[in-house]
Amino acid sequence: MAGQPALARLRARAQAISARGVLTTAQHTLTVFGISALALIALLMFRPDLGKQLTHSLFPLPMAEAQAVEAPALSALMEAPASVQTAAANDAPLTKEEKALLGTQKQQQWVTNWLSKRYRVANDATNMLVSTAYLTAREIKLDPLLILAVMAIESGLNPFAESPVGAQGLMQVMSKVHHERFQEMGGVQAALNPVANIRVGSLILKDYVTRGGSVEAGLKTYVGAANFATDSGYGSRVLAEYRRLKQVSAGQRVPTTTPVMASNTPAPAKAPAAESGITIKVLPHNEIAGL
Repeated sequence: MAGQPALARLRARAQAISARGVLTTAQHTLTVFGISALALIALLMFRPDLGKQLTHSLFPLPMAEAQAVEAPALSALMEAPASVQTAAANDAPLTKEEKALLGTQKQQQWVTNWLSKRYRVANDATNMLVSTAYLTAREIKLDPLLILAVMAIESGLNPFAESPVGAQGLMQVMSKVHHERFQEMGGVQAALNPVANIRVGSLILKDYVTRGGSVEAGLKTYVGAANFATDSGYGSRVLAEYRRLKQVSAGQRVPTTTPVMASNTPAPAKAPAAESGITIKVLPHNEIAGL
């Protein structure tokens, strides 16, 4: 009986020590978790990308069903603003001059095939560019082969080409300078629309040729060398390509590997447009100003 109180006291002491150990362990555990949480918060503050990765790993987003993406038709890329579809789209009978400018379907196909191989452009895309050039030529009375020659030398038939100075599109039109010409077509952003670029570039070219009195003078102004002694051979390169296109449209075999870049020799002496084989219709001054 005398030993029972002592045994009870030992048991109570042991229980107290055990409880104190549990509390100490819990306290240490909470301290470790707290320090870890603070370290994690600090890490996420400096590396938010890790937080996103952790969130995605813990709570993955449901997989979205793959949607088939259908490429737009090539004709949609070539669609012109409504205001561009003018005389080129009407069904009025062709005059003798217009028939000469448009040529035959076979001639256009010859030109298309040759340009496609020469500049490594898909035949369907080249066909649309050639058709647009011929229709534009009918509308503004300018030789379509001259338009195509300028397109070839300026951009290599790349509708998205852009020069360091800001010339854009197939005919490398300075849209910032000629922004007024694009207003009826939706603004300067239409400069990369192939149809709009061909039409505006052709109007500018015709304007320069008419004012200069010859194709050579017009090309010199078009390339921005009107105030210089020479155009560094630009006119010669365009006219050389024009002559090759003339031969192609006549059914002659012309190599597609002929170097595009000719030597920088001075342009030939100025000659009237008719002598160069290029049809230019001279308009009254008031009509030219309105182009």
